[in-house]
Amino acid sequence: MENLKGSKKEAIQILDVGSHNLLSGPDFFNAKIKIDQQLWAGTVEMHIRSSDWYAHNHEMDPNYHNVILHVVWEDDCDVFRSNNTVIPTLVLKDYISSSILLEYQKLFYHKESSLINCSNDIGDIDDFVLHNWLEVLYFERLEKKTDLVAQLLMESKNDWERVFFILLSKNFGLKINGETFFEIARRLPFPMVRKIQHNALQLESTLYGLAGLLEEDIVGDGYYESLKSEFDFLKAKYDLLDGPWQKPEFFKLRPSNFPTIRLSQVANLYSKHQNLFSKVIGAQSAGEIYKVFNVSASEYWDSHYTFGKISKKYGTKLSKKFVDLLIINTILPVKLSYAKHMGRDVNDEIINIISGISPESNSIISKFRMLKLQFPSAKESQAVLQLYNEYCTKNKCLHCAVGHQLLNRKP
Repeated sequence: MENLKGSKKEAIQILDVGSHNLLSGPDFFNAKIKIDQQLWAGTVEMHIRSSDWYAHNHEMDPNYHNVILHVVWEDDCDVFRSNNTVIPTLVLKDYISSSILLEYQKLFYHKESSLINCSNDIGDIDDFVLHNWLEVLYFERLEKKTDLVAQLLMESKNDWERVFFILLSKNFGLKINGETFFEIARRLPFPMVRKIQHNALQLESTLYGLAGLLEEDIVGDGYYESLKSEFDFLKAKYDLLDGPWQKPEFFKLRPSNFPTIRLSQVANLYSKHQNLFSKVIGAQSAGEIYKVFNVSASEYWDSHYTFGKISKKYGTKLSKKFVDLLIINTILPVKLSYAKHMGRDVNDEIINIISGISPESNSIISKFRMLKLQFPSAKESQAVLQLYNEYCTKNKCLHCAVGHQLLNRKP
């Protein structure tokens, strides 16, 4: 930032604002500022009035002794360092027009009664600005989802297939059983998975056994008895660790989401596709991924929800809606992470895939629809979730492209 003048008419050039401090102490650390051709490095403090420095007793606090710039709205007194030199002061009201301030105040006028600060105006934002901002927000959200990928890669020494297996298992468990499935997959030796994945019954038995779902004595159920026998054999062969394994939940779940069904679908998916990771990474459209995930649970589950209890016929094929969640929460984060690892740019591929997925339906999306926003695909719905959670609820209007346009609109 150039062409700034301090309260004493000194030239101020902000080279680096540093990092925002959210804890006690000055507001910004490691700033670099040129004042009258002299380069300074240190902290920056902000107040409404200069006199707030003394109201907050900063002159008594050694944490503020290396403040190089005092940024205020109104300069009502000089502020001195411990060596009696005056701290340069930048007065913001000299640079911010009254119209921008008025628009900023308008944003917060209906704060308590509205979903977001700009509820009355966001629907009128220029389509080009909004489209580009939502794309940025989508990738922000996607990048955040890659954090767990990076963590697991370090843990597994860059075994991408193992990482994908763990994350896919986690998301098969959804919110209620996600962490349980995650721990089961994480603690399961992946070399064993590679050896037995061609045999759906063996992989099923392993997943069920480690989930604690084979501990009952159910007489006359051939499928259950086969699973139990296979698990006892595999447990001894591969020296699988005993628990404590947290059992998955059935309570408050629809039968299609029962852990018995979901674990069987995982096993059959890996049995059908020996090179699942490669197929997913190579997919360039949502349609290709739907074909890969065209699998069902084992036939037993067509007439059962739990072991030993016959129920009415029920299809166990993975639904499109469920596969969409897998694409959003597992496949695309892994795809982006792998591309970066390989030095490739797959942003266009990712946009193509996410744009072919229907938008989610939840309370936040429903409320934004009422603000005249359009949701052609999951790209927009994911972006709006990022907007709401990371900007709107935190009042980060000054960091938002929508906020910028509203603040700079002409009266």
